[in-house]
Amino acid sequence: MASSVELENFLKEVSSRAFRQALFSVKNEETALDMVQESMMKLAERYADKPIEEIPMLFTRILQNNILDFHRRQKVRNTWTSLFSSFQKNGEEEYDILETLLAKDDSMHESAETEVDRDQTMSLIEKAIETLPDRQREAFLLRYWEEMDLAETAKIMGCSEGSVKTHCSRATKALAAALRQQGFGRDE
Repeated sequence: MASSVELENFLKEVSSRAFRQALFSVKNEETALDMVQESMMKLAERYADKPIEEIPMLFTRILQNNILDFHRRQKVRNTWTSLFSSFQKNGEEEYDILETLLAKDDSMHESAETEVDRDQTMSLIEKAIETLPDRQREAFLLRYWEEMDLAETAKIMGCSEGSVKTHCSRATKALAAALRQQGFGRDE
């Protein structure tokens, strides 16, 4: 059983990574923050009696389920919104759903030019990640950003290890192609 201190330390440690992961998926800071907080509450309420070794996997699964639920709700809302908007005459309500998360380091010794270059590169990478299909993005983020092993990723995603490998392979190829189009790397 995880002690309250262990659980609190885990939640502090995982909060920024979880927020970043949610933000990539939902593209809205407030929604992402709500999602992370809801996931933390569910973990604390329902699984505090579990061993500390199981807590990271449980939390990641809860967060992924919240993200999937969000996308399901959005799909229904979008269907109804588009149906109703077809009845409106000059209803022009525009908003940009793509928000860029700028990765901030505690790199205080960088030159301004280096920091700007890094931020621009990070922005391009994040935009490329946002364009990935949901399952590829999920596999990529879990494997390479969250540094989970193949078995953990497969368990969280509810699929086989082979599927995780396929999703990751397709994601890395798509990202490489997108970044080459932006002038990174060399064309083969």
